[in-house]
Amino acid sequence: MSGINTAALFTLQEQDTEAAALELFHYQYRENDIYRAYTNALRRKPSDIRSLLDIPFLPIQFFKTHTVTCGAFEPELIFESSGTTQTINSRHLVKEAAIYEQSFLAGFERFYGPVSDYVVVGLLPSYLERKHSSLVYMVQDMVKRSGHAASGFYLYEHDKLAAHLRELEASGQKTLLIGVTFGLLDFAENYQLELNHTIVMETGGMKGRREEWTRQQVHAYLKERLGCKHIHAEYGMTELLSQAYSYGDGIFTTPPWMKLLVRDESDPFELSAANASGVINVVDLANVHSCAFIATEDIGKIRPDGSFEVLGRLDNSALRGCSLMVS
Repeated sequence: MSGINTAALFTLQEQDTEAAALELFHYQYRENDIYRAYTNALRRKPSDIRSLLDIPFLPIQFFKTHTVTCGAFEPELIFESSGTTQTINSRHLVKEAAIYEQSFLAGFERFYGPVSDYVVVGLLPSYLERKHSSLVYMVQDMVKRSGHAASGFYLYEHDKLAAHLRELEASGQKTLLIGVTFGLLDFAENYQLELNHTIVMETGGMKGRREEWTRQQVHAYLKERLGCKHIHAEYGMTELLSQAYSYGDGIFTTPPWMKLLVRDESDPFELSAANASGVINVVDLANVHSCAFIATEDIGKIRPDGSFEVLGRLDNSALRGCSLMVS
């Protein structure tokens, strides 16, 4: 047993994040062979870890080459990243589906209110055709929890989707249209709408399906074509069980059990200077049974209020579903 009170994670207050992270670090150092070996290779002793800034962050590539778990268990879920036949996909073994469900539900409702207030419409072509997508699992669960018969998924039935959204708009129904970037762009290319009661949320994902655009270009085009003031966004990945959300302009905020640090690109153990860009390191306390401290391959910048921007990808890192090119 971890001894970690997982239920309490999702009612965590900001001031308690560091103490919870330190407790989880010591548990994962004991129980996660890969993380312990990596920490030892850095010559970092558990007794030296006294603050969040001291904690080593495991490079995300380990999810492609190793089984990153605390002890051996039969996973209730296995998530795999998207990729091509030439790439090795990440695998995240999730011991308890309930922890993932608690995390994404508490995170979404913290920013947007009860899921039951919304008709949830998923536009996730290609992702729906995969068996182990964490994004599809999340949206599928939200569709179910919404309790609305009008909630559901669309693959390529854009005519039906446009008619459906117009009906929901006419009735004043709050709606969440959550989609991968190329899916939303394909849809907006052929349909011009006026969405006043619909949150349009992109989750990233170009993956060579279209010419790469900057986030600013994507959002400007979607706002013009779909008639909404803001394009919301979700930041998550296969290796994490929590998400950050943006109300617009690509500025993301995390729930208290998820925290970001930005490290210098040339030295992964040095924090970036204030207002400087660097490699995003994520603390995700929902990753109780894998690794809660992940060094991603994304470049970002933390703003003075703690929110953050994703600016692009490290050079030579593999394309991943959540990436958008920088300008």
